[in-house]
Amino acid sequence: MTLWVIRILFLALCTVAGFAVSQVRPELVHYGWAGALIGFGFGWLMIAVDEMLKGFSLRAFSATTFGLLLGNVVALLIDNSGLFDHTDAPVRWLIRLGLFLSFSYVGIILAMRSNKEDFSLVIPYVRFSRENKPDNLLLLDTSAIIDGRIADLIDANFVEGIIVVPRFVLRELQQIADSNDPVKRARGRRGLEMLNRLRQNTRNEVKIHEGDPAGETEVDAKLVQLARSLKAKLFTNDYNLAKIAELQSVQCVNLHELARSLRTTLLPGEVVSLRIVREGRDKGQGVGYLPDGTMVVVNNGQSAIGRQVDVQIQSSLQTGAGVIVFADLKEPPHTESTAAS
Repeated sequence: MTLWVIRILFLALCTVAGFAVSQVRPELVHYGWAGALIGFGFGWLMIAVDEMLKGFSLRAFSATTFGLLLGNVVALLIDNSGLFDHTDAPVRWLIRLGLFLSFSYVGIILAMRSNKEDFSLVIPYVRFSRENKPDNLLLLDTSAIIDGRIADLIDANFVEGIIVVPRFVLRELQQIADSNDPVKRARGRRGLEMLNRLRQNTRNEVKIHEGDPAGETEVDAKLVQLARSLKAKLFTNDYNLAKIAELQSVQCVNLHELARSLRTTLLPGEVVSLRIVREGRDKGQGVGYLPDGTMVVVNNGQSAIGRQVDVQIQSSLQTGAGVIVFADLKEPPHTESTAAS
């Protein structure tokens, strides 16, 4: 709403300015209404350009300006090299026009495709970085995107930074989504949905990184090398990738390990409420699940299947798949008794 107020004020100012020009310089615009109309049209043209540049950030503008400047410098050097001194004036004009247009376009495209690390090659010993706070880059692999919990963490403001998705990870995700295997295809489509959800979050910027580390064929090796070069934090669900990154001193977050560390710690004697959903392995046992997915085996809980009950924790067992908690039913089992009359 504030933006449109500014636009309306700008449009009114352009209209008044056009009318003023017609009064000050009548030789340019003969009628006041014509000057006001020209000013009004100029204002709408600027607003239309503003709408077209809606997704154009200040960083992209600075990169475009730098590319345009670099392209014009190259074109000027070629123009002053003396190669075209013996051509006719009209031909020389066409050559100069082609040179400046061509190199300006090439310079802009190269600058837009480059990242801030590339500028250190053009201007040695100079790095473009924020004075107050460095960029916090979050590099995602395919498993982290498909898992989707990273989107929940970002929505809850637990994780902040610029989300970086390499182009080769996006290609791998598209290949999974196009797979003939229905399970893989469903996982790939879920990954694309999660990526779209991340892009719709206005608090975090999502960038598709075009870098593809040379000399590496495996996706995991490319991820580790790219994370090191960008000084980014790698997010994954792959245990082996996390260990490789750790061995190479690359910051890595395993979402499975993160979820495991956030699970509720239950001590013997605590009372919790849960719903018994099925029978246990042994006779009379019932099984329920805590909100974080931890399985609770309840002794004498078979009669309480389908009900929300209070259980008292007795012990826990760490397994390869996670933690299994053993508990006793706090309330007596529901039994039907027939009273003698």
